[in-house]
Amino acid sequence: MKDIQKEITPIADDDLFIVLNFPNAKFDYPVHYHPDYEINLVMNTSGTRIIGDNEESFTSPDLVMTGPNLPHAWRVVSDENHTITIQFSDKLLDFPMFNKRLFSSIKQLLIESQRGISFSDETKATVIEKIIRLTRLQGFHTVLEFLSILYDLSISNRQVLVSNRYDPGEIVAKSKSRRISKVCEYIDKHHHEPMKLSDVASLVNMSESAFSHFFKKKTGCTFIDYLNNVRISHASQLLSDTTHPVTEICYTCGFNNSSNFIRIFKKIKGMTPSEYRTHIQQILIKY
Repeated sequence: MKDIQKEITPIADDDLFIVLNFPNAKFDYPVHYHPDYEINLVMNTSGTRIIGDNEESFTSPDLVMTGPNLPHAWRVVSDENHTITIQFSDKLLDFPMFNKRLFSSIKQLLIESQRGISFSDETKATVIEKIIRLTRLQGFHTVLEFLSILYDLSISNRQVLVSNRYDPGEIVAKSKSRRISKVCEYIDKHHHEPMKLSDVASLVNMSESAFSHFFKKKTGCTFIDYLNNVRISHASQLLSDTTHPVTEICYTCGFNNSSNFIRIFKKIKGMTPSEYRTHIQQILIKY
């Protein structure tokens, strides 16, 4: 799966969890992974769900939990849906309270989610209203509702989706060759700096022409498209996490002029940076 993409989620260091409430999710994102846990509730549509090496049809409502770095994607037959996504840090298992006896079932849930979990109709009937209610709550009570959702899921009937032979870490690593992995790590670390094709090609001792063909073959996109995607991902995070002006974010993420930044952002995200900031403020709730 060479087309697996890494996603940068809008979770900040001081967020316990975030909720993304999509009235009509487009589901146009490719198979992707991120370092956070995710509970995904999809309603009022049907289609195909991809979790690791599991690909199967789903109908509404679909309730799935994925662990850190587990590739996933949904393909729906209609954009007329209601989707709610809860994301929380992979550091949750490090919280001391999860070593206490009362949290043992939740701890086991988090471990199992690393292979992807779908839930029974009985569980959906119990949890869906709580997930919807979570989008309306504010303050400390959101923490109680969040933990209540995790507990209900932890004592439920559930099905592990990914086969025993599937290793998410290995699959993600194999989706890139050693040389491509080196380049991608460099791009991610230095995306905010001026970057030329010749500089990156020299990292793997290749000519510009040979590297361009090699990179396109291994990743499915050109070097500049990949670099722009990384920069736009970081820009999206800054637009959701900060009030920095769009122009400042443009230069912070490595673009050299605002008009070019806005053009590329709209091409990738389907909206301008300002429109995206307004949109994400409408669907994103941080706790």
